[in-house]
Amino acid sequence: MTLEQQGEEAAAAFRSEHHLGVQPLGDLVALIEQTTGHDVAVLDAGPDEHGLTMRDPVRDVAFIGVARTRNPMRQRSTLAHELAHVLFSDWTDDEDLSARSPEEIRADAFARHLLVPGDGLNAFLGHRETLTEADLSAVVQWFLVSPAIAAIALCDCGYIDTVTKQEWMTLSTPRLATRFGWSDQYQSLQNDADRTRSPQRLLTRAVAGYSEGVVTAQTVATLRGISAEAVAEELTEAGVIPKEHQPPWMRAADLPLVTVDVSDLEDDETPEGSAE
Repeated sequence: MTLEQQGEEAAAAFRSEHHLGVQPLGDLVALIEQTTGHDVAVLDAGPDEHGLTMRDPVRDVAFIGVARTRNPMRQRSTLAHELAHVLFSDWTDDEDLSARSPEEIRADAFARHLLVPGDGLNAFLGHRETLTEADLSAVVQWFLVSPAIAAIALCDCGYIDTVTKQEWMTLSTPRLATRFGWSDQYQSLQNDADRTRSPQRLLTRAVAGYSEGVVTAQTVATLRGISAEAVAEELTEAGVIPKEHQPPWMRAADLPLVTVDVSDLEDDETPEGSAE
């Protein structure tokens, strides 16, 4: 079985196992966290850093981190790519992160087929003799993928030839969104992708700690990347009010008896120069 086939098979199995059908996938961060139990975060990172995956072998829990970006389609493909590494247990100490290893190639294939399943594409387009860039735009908008991933899927399903695929792979999502009237939606996607996001389980524990009065609003705000005032207002509106812990008071009569041993302070010898 080729790497492409392995990726396609794993993507289909993941959709089947979690009853995802062949429809477009929505919020991938929430989807991955809810289906796998692993933690996902959107982080501030350098321009050439897209994603990483780490594993805690003791708890058998993975952490997927992706960069905040103004390119939401790339962020989605990165999330799917990193999910592949988790599912295939691609844990390695290799420091050459730029190498196109078999694991990287397989993860790319998984991401494409997870985001644009062939059956889903056929169901969306139906029978078409020819396609235009308007159709490409519709596929990009429907499945929320880059024109490059959409073009590869269209070619794999026989909708376009290799020459058209190569041509369409050079197009950009902003250009298609502007030309075909969904630039407002794309800007909304950009705004969502261009903000930090903490793992949901971590944030849940932080909110619970705030409710118990042991975590400050600033702690929750730091995790969310917003102001403490905004957090406090939001939590108050949601009915989350921190408990006030009053220190216990005791009467003097309730204090335990304390016996002090002063024997070590007594001097059995008479000091020099003292009178008897």
